[in-house]
Amino acid sequence: MAFNKEKEALRNMILTFRVSELQMLLGFAGRNQSGKKTELQDRSLELLQLNSTPVQKRIRELFQSSQETQQAAMIPGANALQYSAAYAQMLGLAGFTTQQQGIPQAGRANPYAAQQAQAQVAAYTAAYGTQPLQAKPNQTVSQPCNVKFKQLPFYDIHGELLKPTSLVTQGSSRFQEAQFQFLLSPEQATNIASNRDIRMGSKLDYLYQIQLRFCLLDPSAEQGDEFPPSICVQVNGKMCTLPNPIPTNKPNVEPKRPPRPVHITPLCKLTPTLNNIVSVKWAADYGKSWVVGIWLVEKLSSDQLLERLSSKGKRNSDFTRELIKKKLTDDEDGIATTNLKVTVSCPLGKMRMSKPCRPTTCDHLQCFDAALFLMMNEKKPTWTCPVCDSAAKYDDLMVDGYFEEVIKAPELPDEENEIILNQDGSWNPVPKDEEEERKKKEKEEEERKNPVVLDLSDEDED
Repeated sequence: MAFNKEKEALRNMILTFRVSELQMLLGFAGRNQSGKKTELQDRSLELLQLNSTPVQKRIRELFQSSQETQQAAMIPGANALQYSAAYAQMLGLAGFTTQQQGIPQAGRANPYAAQQAQAQVAAYTAAYGTQPLQAKPNQTVSQPCNVKFKQLPFYDIHGELLKPTSLVTQGSSRFQEAQFQFLLSPEQATNIASNRDIRMGSKLDYLYQIQLRFCLLDPSAEQGDEFPPSICVQVNGKMCTLPNPIPTNKPNVEPKRPPRPVHITPLCKLTPTLNNIVSVKWAADYGKSWVVGIWLVEKLSSDQLLERLSSKGKRNSDFTRELIKKKLTDDEDGIATTNLKVTVSCPLGKMRMSKPCRPTTCDHLQCFDAALFLMMNEKKPTWTCPVCDSAAKYDDLMVDGYFEEVIKAPELPDEENEIILNQDGSWNPVPKDEEEERKKKEKEEEERKNPVVLDLSDEDED
């Protein structure tokens, strides 16, 4: 009785095989591999009459491999394939275990398969922090991963709609595809719909936005935005506009898109009853894998960031005073410095600063205007210090109390933007005579470059 059940299970496995799997089985048994699928199935079923243990083992192996590639779970949060009782019995008779929810383990476990599965799970868990999902050939494994995106200063996060999810290339195909879905809560849908500018002539700007981001799969550090090559995104079947690629002169190098998030709100269903489907297609890049995530964010303005920066407090003037003393007493080159001339005009706008600031990570004394710096980064976010070109993160910015006092001091004339820092940490306006001498020298130098030619010829010759 048990023998007939096992034989029936093996027969059902063969009937699920594709042409390639039937050919592999027949090749293993040394039979003819050509013909239509029905002919290949008949020849494969004849092999059961041999009662050959190696052939039965090969059938089980091909069946397991076939099912692993057919259990596609492309949408995060979807339940795994639920096997029927007959299918579970088939697996049990074949010597495999089922681990799906609600399905008890049947039959004895295959030690080799269990050992292989444990090794795969351990490898994926180390890299991604969760168990692997199965996918069809030439499609991607998609699952939450331990990658953190860099925070964007102009956006406050109000919800995570799709956790950072890996896009791992599968198969040999160059072009890959993945699909995801997310659902808005009633509160999220209301916040988006009720906070937008719908006045005549407006661009339908959203205060609350659904934001799509991509980055490299690298859990070792926070990742900035970066698009996969040849990327194409559709939201609910509509093409999503992406930042235009930056042209490059390098041969055989695909132009990269600017590293910034994608605003997909206009393409989304702003209702808590319908799922939003996001489809991503891109070209595989050897040695690189990618991550995608979706958030609900609130768009901030440069004025709001300036207000937050001001409310954070300012760097104590005594700190800058001590820094001045240190810089003027350090004698690394053997040359003593008693004073230093600096400017209170912003290197960006060439005008007097109103909110002098600099990053806590920079060691120079020169400041720049916080309001102008934030406005420029609102239009084109680079977050680079205009003084030394090093990184100037928003969280590292601080208003400098010392230079703020200088700017507001009555001793500094409105038309004068240069001051002299003294060795004791004090400051003075540039002396007028020194300033006049400097202007005079500049004028003389200009005249030397452009000499005046006088015509001394006598035009009144008789």
